[in-house]
Amino acid sequence: MLDVFKQLVGPPTHTIAWGHSLGGIITAGLIQRYPDRFDAALPMCGVLSGGVATWNTALDFAFAFKTLVAPGSGLQLVDITDPVGNLTLAEGMLTFAQATPQGRAKLALAAALADGPGWFVPTSPEPAATDYASQEFNQFLWASTTDFPFFFAFRAELESRARGNPSWNVGVNYRSLLAGSIDRNEVVALYQQAGLDLDADLEALQAQTRVSADPEAVHYLASNIIFDGQIRIPVLTMHTKGDGLVLVQNESAYHTVVTEADNSAFLRETFVDRAGHCTFTPSETITAVQSLLTRLDTGTWGPLDATTMNAAAFARGPGSNIVILPPPPGSLPGTPPIILPTPPAYFDFTPSPFLRPFDALLSHVGGVEKHRSNDPERHTAIEDRRD
Repeated sequence: MLDVFKQLVGPPTHTIAWGHSLGGIITAGLIQRYPDRFDAALPMCGVLSGGVATWNTALDFAFAFKTLVAPGSGLQLVDITDPVGNLTLAEGMLTFAQATPQGRAKLALAAALADGPGWFVPTSPEPAATDYASQEFNQFLWASTTDFPFFFAFRAELESRARGNPSWNVGVNYRSLLAGSIDRNEVVALYQQAGLDLDADLEALQAQTRVSADPEAVHYLASNIIFDGQIRIPVLTMHTKGDGLVLVQNESAYHTVVTEADNSAFLRETFVDRAGHCTFTPSETITAVQSLLTRLDTGTWGPLDATTMNAAAFARGPGSNIVILPPPPGSLPGTPPIILPTPPAYFDFTPSPFLRPFDALLSHVGGVEKHRSNDPERHTAIEDRRD
């Protein structure tokens, strides 16, 4: 496409990769694979932990859900043969669990192992730090409306293309994951309120038979794609805090690999204090684009603090300071989206570390492929049967 543009129009002054969500991982993948074709990049709400870590995180949630809520149910975590039936079964178990304090505590634990945010509605304030009931309900909403189709149905499509299961939890210490989770206090409180033994459920997770990956499938997913931090052009990222589909911790993963590659000068990250996946206002997006263009024009990063960014976004006027939401569930076809006036909400924020392996610094030692994580004591190994 770039070659055609150059032929028909002429050489562009700048070529910038940008995209939302899956487009965010594609954006980061483009500049990693074709560094000479781009001048800058803007991954927004992007899957910047890479494909392997994203689906491993999904497996952690699904594994805990089946072990604690749906044992003996026949629910398939990997090698899914009937995606529609599998999702229907999972959704039924989810609704049943949500109806009791004990079920809600177990759902909170499953969500915590994936750092699921306790914030769902973009136009609502974030629940208070100790409002554990609201946090859990919002995690239930993320699971029921957004995440479960990926965990229990859409995985089958990935497995078909990867020719096997690319995810594993062999060697994962779920006690360690919970200890590092943003939701730990919520889980402890809800288990106490429900009269359940958290240690017993953690022991059950540790004792449960683990899921191994197919090495060729891992190779496929690693190729599509995981990141090595080798950037040589300006990259500016955006992410909402309460994103339950693409966790804000994806930014921590990307930041870590870029820092390890000694390329921090090229990366800047911005955050929006709002729930939802990619729920940026037009003014917030325009402000980010303009900041990236300024970096290209001047060769230096301008101020990206929340006060400066919000002032620039606010100045674009009420027509751009809006959030566009889809019609409510059950709306008639053709129902227009909901447009709500929304002030800019950039804020200065540092997300917690990503809980699972995420980078491209792989080593082959003794026939074992080790995927390094942000916790050097929590390496996960899979048997490498590739010849």
